[in-house]
Amino acid sequence: MGATEGQMDLLRFATAGSVDDGKSTLIGRLLFDSKSIFADQLEAVEKTSTDKGHGYVDLSLLTDGLRSEREQGITIDVAYRYFATPNRKFIIADTPGHVQYTRNMVTGASTADLGLVLVDARHGLTEQSRRHAVLLSLLRVPHLVLCINKMDLVDWSEETYEKIHAEFTQFATKLNIPDLEVIPISALNGDNVVDRSENTPWYHGPTLMHHLEHVHVASDRDLVDTRFPVQYVVRPKSDEHHDYRGYAGQIAGGVLKRGDEVIVLPSGMTSTISGIDLFDREVDEAFPPMSVTVRLEDDVDVSRGDMIARVKNAPKPSQDIDAMVCWMTNEPLRPRQKLAIKHTTRSGRAMVKDIQYRLDVNSLHRDQEAGELGLNEIGRVQLRTTVPLLCDPYSKNRTTGSFILIDEATGVTVGAGMINSGS
Repeated sequence: MGATEGQMDLLRFATAGSVDDGKSTLIGRLLFDSKSIFADQLEAVEKTSTDKGHGYVDLSLLTDGLRSEREQGITIDVAYRYFATPNRKFIIADTPGHVQYTRNMVTGASTADLGLVLVDARHGLTEQSRRHAVLLSLLRVPHLVLCINKMDLVDWSEETYEKIHAEFTQFATKLNIPDLEVIPISALNGDNVVDRSENTPWYHGPTLMHHLEHVHVASDRDLVDTRFPVQYVVRPKSDEHHDYRGYAGQIAGGVLKRGDEVIVLPSGMTSTISGIDLFDREVDEAFPPMSVTVRLEDDVDVSRGDMIARVKNAPKPSQDIDAMVCWMTNEPLRPRQKLAIKHTTRSGRAMVKDIQYRLDVNSLHRDQEAGELGLNEIGRVQLRTTVPLLCDPYSKNRTTGSFILIDEATGVTVGAGMINSGS
């Protein structure tokens, strides 16, 4: 287990909230109460708070260093922050909440283990909080936390908490949300963020930090279907290793063990795993999201973009792809358009065969009349690729089930896709 403990102790979570829901204060509070900020940062924040005449330390200042850049018109897509407690390491993907930033939320949440939706206790669920939940469920983020913030401004009313809780739970039943936690907090005062609050004797669930530290994410990874996209072939030219030939990459699913019979796709050649190497040592087995180098017993032809899988459980190579696509650029996506596509370590070209519908991310309505997808819109699209993709449905594997679309002329990423099926 040693090799992966460090990897399993990492939680990636995405936060989404409207501008005034207190998201910056909440992230500041997590960083502050988990002692993940430096004394000089805190002093600077205390000084600015005093200069502004606040009677409290404005923790949102910790995360709002980006605001001045935003005001200058520089767009910041997703801000990533790192912090750690003795129990776990965290990466926060902090995404802007507005409708016009759907693509940023898709970027920030696509790799998240958990999504955090913040609502203001005074206003309850808004169209925006519903949209965030829809996007998190579409992106198959396995855990969701609804933080009902500013509870101090509704006198810690259990009734308000229960009302929002019930409304959200009812809404969530329409979505694919396997795990939901609803926590009443005051980010400003720190109630139920890291420490339990005396103001909520009626709430018996965990604090936010306790939940983030203990939510179980290892079982969210697909350990059944072995998928190893080859990133590059390792052939050292040194005398000492002149016979060494390994295939390096990051495991996208399943468990690889020495002695396993495997198939290399798309060629269909079979072999057996003779060894699995980490940077400095050999291991008996490896699983997601470890990066390893795999050695095979036979001298088969393997190159970048190939995939190693189990003989009896391999993805079907497909060139006809049915996917949900989030469009990320001003020029709309239209039928017959040609784009470059990148799927795991494989690259090719794709043509848009058909746009079946555009999805309204607020109401889940499917507009089947839509002839194109505009900036930040999501729709179901049929693609035909020049190379077969070794893919799985996104619902089974978020790595082999996703791809990006690239404008060949500019090299800019213009779309992100989640595969429904391939054939």
